[in-house]
Amino acid sequence: MAEAYIYDAVRTPRGKGRPDGSLHEITPIQLATQVLQAVRDRNNIDTADVDDVVLGCVAPVGEQGSDIARVAVLNADYAETTAGVQINRFCASGLEAVNMAAAKVIAGEAEFAIGGGVESMSRIPMGSDGGAWPMDPAVAFKTYFVPQGVGADLIATKYGFSRDDVDAYAVESQKRAARSWAENRFAKSIIPVKDVIGEVVLDRDEHMRPDTDMQSLASLKASFTDIGETMPGFDHVALLRYPEVERINHVHHAGNSSGIVDGASAVLVGNKAIGEKYGLKPRARIKGMASIGSEPAIMLTGPALVSQKLLKRLGMSVSDIDLYELNEAFASVVLRYMQALDIPHDKINVCGGAIAMGHPLGATGGMILGTVLDELERTGKGTALINLCVGAGMGTATVIERI
Repeated sequence: MAEAYIYDAVRTPRGKGRPDGSLHEITPIQLATQVLQAVRDRNNIDTADVDDVVLGCVAPVGEQGSDIARVAVLNADYAETTAGVQINRFCASGLEAVNMAAAKVIAGEAEFAIGGGVESMSRIPMGSDGGAWPMDPAVAFKTYFVPQGVGADLIATKYGFSRDDVDAYAVESQKRAARSWAENRFAKSIIPVKDVIGEVVLDRDEHMRPDTDMQSLASLKASFTDIGETMPGFDHVALLRYPEVERINHVHHAGNSSGIVDGASAVLVGNKAIGEKYGLKPRARIKGMASIGSEPAIMLTGPALVSQKLLKRLGMSVSDIDLYELNEAFASVVLRYMQALDIPHDKINVCGGAIAMGHPLGATGGMILGTVLDELERTGKGTALINLCVGAGMGTATVIERI
């Protein structure tokens, strides 16, 4: 089988996912179009050699529906022979898209394939796609459905993370993101987003709050207390599944949870021969990828399980990974991951994460892969593990090796 190499990774800056956000006027199809055009132009490739484009999108309805990947391919003026498919593995959709692109290359189905994602959360609100899991009472009852925020608070309670612990993690995420922008660590991957007349509307992540401190976070009310505790609240559902927990301590709020933002990402994956055809030097090799199911009520503990699964498959240990990148859906998710695998904080999310910069659901996996690849190159380190927790209890991970 062929090996899958990463030749390029690009992302838009993240715009605030509100009507007053800088990317609100940019449609999802334009976000996806611009990252695809950037991959083509930066690498000077004939798009007839791109066999498929896989884009994650978590709310594929309205203007994000109708297989946005294929429509973006056409709108970006790729060859009409380039296929496109939209996928949804909730928050891991962007990384799953890269993994699918890599699998096509490894299997010999594709020479070049692009994986990534898009989400315009200011235009298509989270949850717009509905679904039986939260909306069908019989399904919700059977699966102990609770909202993710309650699951994150359950993690904090069960594994001993206080409000100060999660707030301190959030403050550090903001500091790391601010430092990374100040040091131009994202310059290699960011493409400015332009409007219909070609004017730049955003070239920098705008969700960050670099002045955040423990005092400012302490003033914020926990976000999930009401839906958790008000009868019949979701806390009661969670405690049916976890009777060893006496009560849930609600610690998460907007300041220590991932930000709602707009954005898109694209990662160019290919085999050795197609890279040589264009004189492209591989930036990294994809060593392996995996997904796993986990308990759906607590929901967000899949990252440790899928990391263990993938590392075992690759014959590697936790200490063999130089850098970890785990999406900061909620602070407790990362704290539990570090606790479970005994990972020091200076090896994970070293450039900051979604608490500071935001989480454009379908795009995030491709974004954080590009971030950690840039950081491997900047520091001369060798290996990274990229990981996301996933709705309904799952985890998706990828290990890359810098070349």
